[in-house]
Amino acid sequence: MKQKNRPVLFAFLAVLCWSTAPTAFKLGLKEYTPAQLIFIASGTSVIILFFFLLIQGKMKLVMQQNSKQLVSSMLLGAFNPFIYYIILFKAYSLLPAQLAQPINMIWPIILALLSVPMLRQKIGWQSFVALGISFIGVIIISSQGGINGFHKTSLLGVVLAIVSSVIWSLYWILNVKDNRDETLKLFMNFVFGFAFLSIALTFFSGFTFQIGEALFAGIYIGFFEIGITYILWLKAMQLSKNNAVIGNLVFLAPFISLIFIYFILKEEIFITTFIGIIFIVGGILFQQIKKGRKA
Repeated sequence: MKQKNRPVLFAFLAVLCWSTAPTAFKLGLKEYTPAQLIFIASGTSVIILFFFLLIQGKMKLVMQQNSKQLVSSMLLGAFNPFIYYIILFKAYSLLPAQLAQPINMIWPIILALLSVPMLRQKIGWQSFVALGISFIGVIIISSQGGINGFHKTSLLGVVLAIVSSVIWSLYWILNVKDNRDETLKLFMNFVFGFAFLSIALTFFSGFTFQIGEALFAGIYIGFFEIGITYILWLKAMQLSKNNAVIGNLVFLAPFISLIFIYFILKEEIFITTFIGIIFIVGGILFQQIKKGRKA
């Protein structure tokens, strides 16, 4: 495989996995609180990442970390999974899946903008135009069928979805600046995040989990939304010379997600959703035509 195509492939595989996540979120939140659901998902992710390290023969790296690296993992673990997913899941509990995801999708725009001062990357005018076109599509999708659809949404849910996108962007930028092995740092972040979640459940939610759809949804989220997918996405960002190009690929997720949302969650898919997707795909194509050769 050509080196320039590798970041796009890794990013697309991650997006494909993430496309199933909104459906799993809604199924899990039918029975569990946001903290309980991410507790199960994080625990699953820790196990998966542990076996990744074991298979790769990297367990010795866990014992070779210094205090600065442990503090970094503690901080990032507080960002994600602890704070990020509790906020995101709360947003999903207040909004329809086809609305919560598009709002959260503004994070690639934030990521691209923050990459300029924090990662010293350059972004041309084509990237801003492409991101703008895609963002218009996100707004159209969020209208839920028309102007009146905006009034049907939970303001708190919208705010939480936006806040989660900022936390997500910061988390990934800080991860990129961490030179440790990708699997190692993800494992350590989630070990600390799982510890924080355990404390939160002790005081607020409790540890009562029944075997059923919600439990399986939490395990699924830990495997496909958090565990393997994080490694794929981080690898794509590290290989890419311009995060704006990779960031635009994530706008494919709402389109693919609609299939699962419609057939599994039985949500009515509004015509504005399809119109918004046209704008999103248009932005992606514009970005790839103008900048794809630099990825």
